[in-house]
Amino acid sequence: MRSLLKLITLTIIVMSYNIFGQDISKSGTTAAQFLKINVGPRAMGMGSAFVATADDISAIYWNPSGLANNRANNAYFNHTSWIANVDVEFAALSSYIDGFGTIGAYVTVAKEIENEVVRTVDQPEGTGELFDAGGISIGITYARQLTDHFSMGFNFKYIQERVWHMNAQGFALDIGALYKIDILNEFRIGANISNFGTKMKLSGRDILEVKSVGAGNQGNLINTEIVLDEFSLPLIFRVGVAADLLKTESLKFTLGLDAVHPNDHTEYVNVGGELGWNEILFVRAGYKSLFERDTEQGLALGVGFNYRLSSMVKFLFDYAYQDFGRLESVHYISVGIKF
Repeated sequence: MRSLLKLITLTIIVMSYNIFGQDISKSGTTAAQFLKINVGPRAMGMGSAFVATADDISAIYWNPSGLANNRANNAYFNHTSWIANVDVEFAALSSYIDGFGTIGAYVTVAKEIENEVVRTVDQPEGTGELFDAGGISIGITYARQLTDHFSMGFNFKYIQERVWHMNAQGFALDIGALYKIDILNEFRIGANISNFGTKMKLSGRDILEVKSVGAGNQGNLINTEIVLDEFSLPLIFRVGVAADLLKTESLKFTLGLDAVHPNDHTEYVNVGGELGWNEILFVRAGYKSLFERDTEQGLALGVGFNYRLSSMVKFLFDYAYQDFGRLESVHYISVGIKF
């Protein structure tokens, strides 16, 4: 028991070592912010403390190594009603191949601005044109269990962000690892690096200009292009622990704790739990972004329901609510098929 307490204490100390050490926020310094909008009501209901718990298809987002423990075929769709009328859709498929591992594919679509009126200084009421803005990420996943206790997973993804006639493109890699220890009904340590990739820079016709060079009517018209800066992707490092503190024939209670280090904001901690009954009904609660500077995020609650359609097919439904302070609330809903 003393060794167990030492292990848990050491893990928490390592996870929280720098939580209070980062005083400068770098908000607004990275591109493709939609990549930071979390996926999955199950994870969100647990306050996003999921990197060591992820074992369903939403592990593609949280920790792809967790997909290695999922030996079924999966189809999944998630809708997020984000703040500022932003909607995010996430769809994924995965399949286990004996002797090879688990493969998956996914797409994320963010609708940030739709049919907004174009206004200028000369035409403040509108030019008669409309513009939109959003982003898309398409990726493939590979996960494999390397030993009975250790697995790894990877996402390879293409990212595009657009604003009216402009767009930026990039490529990125996610790397995840999961280690299991045979204590506390399975103590798990997970880690994941998300969005390690290229920088992004907007390009398109809106930065092209025609300028006159020379005096009077003798000037020459030349095409010019406004030089824009490149921006890094929102790199996120997560490390977490989880354990099934209660595990009987009908009940299971899982507790998770994550520490998160983003490259464009201060560090923070997520904590949450899930109580399941007979692998059919689930209730979840958690708290997100503890110790984060200037955060509006906090309490999260969720429920889940799994219904077996046949001996081989299971239907999954999950919902989560997240308090966003002065920005009101965010809602997550997902449906899935496991076969």
